[in-house]
Amino acid sequence: MGILNLTPDSFSDGGKFNNEKAALDQAEKLLKEGAEIIDIGPQSTRPNAEFLTADEEIRRIGSMISNIRKEFPETLISVDTFYAETVKFGYNEGMDIINDISGGQYDKNMFDAAAETRLPYILMHVNPSYETMHDKINFTDITLSVNRYFSEKTNELLKKGVHDIILDPGFGFGKTVEDQMKMIDEVEFLGFGRFPLLIGISRKSFIYKPLGKSPLDITEETQKLHTKVLKQGAKILRVHDVAEAKKTIEGFYLE
Repeated sequence: MGILNLTPDSFSDGGKFNNEKAALDQAEKLLKEGAEIIDIGPQSTRPNAEFLTADEEIRRIGSMISNIRKEFPETLISVDTFYAETVKFGYNEGMDIINDISGGQYDKNMFDAAAETRLPYILMHVNPSYETMHDKINFTDITLSVNRYFSEKTNELLKKGVHDIILDPGFGFGKTVEDQMKMIDEVEFLGFGRFPLLIGISRKSFIYKPLGKSPLDITEETQKLHTKVLKQGAKILRVHDVAEAKKTIEGFYLE
């Protein structure tokens, strides 16, 4: 899954792709490098990012989904949003997957939108409100806590008729460095083996800050961690550096 940020304020590529031509060119580059899913992000969720309404997200997306669909018809398109209205708009434009960082907690209508559109739904572990999204929590057992959350939320989704669920443990959101490294070590125990697991560690601070590096200077370290999670059954890698991740995946399957 290649990340396509349409934002002026994302932490590592803010402002690069927030016009239609630049965004389409970047989508083409990601696909040529080996992306199978393009994840469109109209709103940054980094700490202290600008908060957008659903209307503003929709305005930012514009005709991006339909343009990618037209130019690259075989591509899967996900939209990174916690708004039901953005999902409904994206569905009408031709999106394939809902990527909701909020687990349905920031918009009470999100699970209903997933049920109505019948789109695959990415369920991420995160703190219960937008305001506390990045507040660090000291978990007694991070793996147990994430699995309890997954159990509750997947039951809610299944009751509503949403069966095509992908789980995301939520690296970079409200977790200590130690807990995130523990999650890396225990990926095989996350999500009960019932649903595919998505791992999004690309350019995350729990990797680069302890090393005293920048988010753009941790390619080697990130690929080592990618190999580690692939060995434990991860099915989707959400990344900025598609070419490097593609090499890692090919190397893993050749082993």
